[in-house]
Amino acid sequence: MSPSRRFRFVQFEFAWPLGPDPGRYSIREHLGEGIRWIIVLNVLGAPERRLLRRRRGARDVPPGPSPSPVVTSRATLIDTVAMDGERAAEAWLRSADLEALASDAVARLNRVLHAQRVATADPATREVALSRALVVRIGYGDGERVADGRWERASELVRGAEPGPLRRVSLRPQERLAAVLAGRDPVLACEELALRARSDLDAERWREAALQLGVALDAALAELEPWRDQGGLGARLDELAARRAEVQAAATTALQGGIEEGQIAVVAFVLGRLEAALRARTAGGV
Repeated sequence: MSPSRRFRFVQFEFAWPLGPDPGRYSIREHLGEGIRWIIVLNVLGAPERRLLRRRRGARDVPPGPSPSPVVTSRATLIDTVAMDGERAAEAWLRSADLEALASDAVARLNRVLHAQRVATADPATREVALSRALVVRIGYGDGERVADGRWERASELVRGAEPGPLRRVSLRPQERLAAVLAGRDPVLACEELALRARSDLDAERWREAALQLGVALDAALAELEPWRDQGGLGARLDELAARRAEVQAAATTALQGGIEEGQIAVVAFVLGRLEAALRARTAGGV
């Protein structure tokens, strides 16, 4: 390996175990191609704790125990396409769109976590959001240094902590949470199904998104009917019902092993309209 070559990386830290064992993993974009990315996973900051053992006992604890150690996971995504020397690497970092690079890297990390969930058949393995990262670093270094979690130059992406004012006003998540916990508002099946469809769509799992949306839409048309006269929801339901055949056609194509580009656009559009209808149900208060 040439000592002048530099490699780009994006590094995340999260305050929970991601799932896969620590180590280096190779990622290919397509079958038969060379390795395009290396992802290095580490666990930092806390001793290993074996949770949920098969044989568990109980032990007394004193009042006011100290907080348990928190596991911090570090994921470093390394681009295997090298840059020729430090000058080229520095020019790249100065001109790089850090937000776009971080968004692309978290999508690739989520593909790893999705594969982990399927490989282990563990539904508790969760994907991550950029807003949940403790730290996001983007930079460059030589191969071994970057693979060990170190670098020559890096920039840290500063994350905003709060959603925008429009989203806070329209969704009122704390008010909704209180209503759900107090039994004043139900959690609808279509809400969870729509969230799963959104997760699949954002991860470009087009077939899964189409299948999830097909079920979510049918559930929504049934479950939201009692609120038809609230906040113009009736017109939204009529619009969704009019697109049902297109959604079901996309789901049928997905079942057959593929999905067309135009159908992906239909799934994205109708999912957005379904999410708007769900927001409209709670926008007037619950």
